[in-house]
Amino acid sequence: MDRRAFLTAGKKKQTDLHIQPTVVAGRTTTGLNLYAGVWTKTEVTHLLKRTMFGSRLSDISYFAAKTMNEAVDELLNPVSPLPTPPLKDYDGVTGATTPDTSVPDGTTWVDNVNNDGTIQSRRRASFKKWWMGCMLQQDRSIREKMTLFWHNHFATETVDVGNANFLYKHANLLRTKALGNFKQLVRDITLDPSMLIYLNGRLNTATAPDENYSRELQELFTLGKENNPNYTEADVKAAAKVLTGWRVDNTVNTFHSYFTSSRHDATNKTFSSFFGNTVITGRTGTTAGDLELDDLLNMIFAKNVEVSRFMAKKLYRFFVHYDIDAAAEANVIDPLALILRTNNWEIKPALTALLKSEHFFDAMNQGAMIKSPIDHTIALCREWEVVFPDVATLYADAYGMWNYVMTVAANNQQNIGDPPNVAGWPAYYQVPQFYELWVNTDTLPKRNQFSDLMIGNGYSRNGKKIVIDAVEFTKKLTNPGDPNELINEVFDLLFQIPISQSAKDQLKKDFLLTGQDSDYYWTNAWNIYLGAPTTANYNTVNTRLRGLYKYCMNLAEYQLA
Repeated sequence: MDRRAFLTAGKKKQTDLHIQPTVVAGRTTTGLNLYAGVWTKTEVTHLLKRTMFGSRLSDISYFAAKTMNEAVDELLNPVSPLPTPPLKDYDGVTGATTPDTSVPDGTTWVDNVNNDGTIQSRRRASFKKWWMGCMLQQDRSIREKMTLFWHNHFATETVDVGNANFLYKHANLLRTKALGNFKQLVRDITLDPSMLIYLNGRLNTATAPDENYSRELQELFTLGKENNPNYTEADVKAAAKVLTGWRVDNTVNTFHSYFTSSRHDATNKTFSSFFGNTVITGRTGTTAGDLELDDLLNMIFAKNVEVSRFMAKKLYRFFVHYDIDAAAEANVIDPLALILRTNNWEIKPALTALLKSEHFFDAMNQGAMIKSPIDHTIALCREWEVVFPDVATLYADAYGMWNYVMTVAANNQQNIGDPPNVAGWPAYYQVPQFYELWVNTDTLPKRNQFSDLMIGNGYSRNGKKIVIDAVEFTKKLTNPGDPNELINEVFDLLFQIPISQSAKDQLKKDFLLTGQDSDYYWTNAWNIYLGAPTTANYNTVNTRLRGLYKYCMNLAEYQLA
């Protein structure tokens, strides 16, 4: 699904406001110059599909009324409160040695200590459902998309961590610091209880140093593997010694990490020439762990070109495209890395430059990304205005519905809370396929089965149902009585690449006109329904709309964002 087959040239270049792109052969030669092109619903939809999960009609209209600068600024500056914590939607008694009776049903468990294995298993399930709910109910900002970005970057797995209270604390850290300082986030993650458990940091002692986290800190979290020269095995061992002595406490409701000086290696740690033969002085006492950690991070981030380029590429591949060719390196990655360095590792300035750039809005980068399973499922529900039970009054039903959507995404290779390993999901890093890995002979039929179900009978639970209401959705279109305007608006919402007029005309004839040639076959049917919404009239328009929308969601282009 490479867009080179659809587009052979990018949009016309705009006036250079920032950095003149280097003329280098590549997929597109646009760069981080401020985008000065047209600002239509096409550009708004592209921006929302990349920064949120899908682009709802109401969100498109909202941001189309703003300038591009205003839209990006608002997306990058969330004002809505953080999501309320997960609730107890589970049986807190059956099978448990220590029943969860102190947490009333429908209230949060995140501050309650209970280390019973059965209860923790059910809390982990509650946590995962809740996270899907956070994405389904997201505000008009990039916060939830960035939380997923960091979840993939600092990957942990729920079963390996075990304690759901730690898992919530970890997710809340990612969400709270999603648009903050990268260096500070690395420090916070280093001492995060979930990470200390997942990568054995809590087992890392002076007498038995564990290299797991120190390796991933350098290889996956900050420096990457592509540098030449790069960190060495000796650096991994030395960093492991710096990080000795940290532990976790799940016996009090703060669920925190803490330092034990007697478990810390107080010797000097010497690093390779890659790090300028730095020696981190060994310390003793209660502050030793913090002081040496700061020294370690200062040393790593002193390799500022390597760290900034590594993170610039991670951001680029998540929000723009997986192909980083010579032109993208020169015109986007290098200047984006410079922005990270000159802004002292603040993430927001880099995202601002990227999302406002001519490169981001380049026609070659629109509709050029295959939706992840989470993006596919969440965006489908949001764009089609699927109504879920109100969690405030029907929390068990809401969690049950969120669990269904979560299961669909998990069956398509993206299980929230559980990337397959510490490197995250392969589709974000595996050369050369990257997110082409999301779609194969197993997952594509499953995607279509989900969309078929949602536009058909929906998913039912306890007498409640989530389903695409084709008629109610269509009522929100600008002029649903005109079959041409209806087709155009729906296609603009669903697809980010051009669909031929002949294809649109054929679909209009096949579904809305039921094989006839005149547009009034649809217009009359729609107006008759509006004037007399009887069951028979409703079924007439509903059948046609469901057939059209089902077909659209089965097109290959629907998998692109």
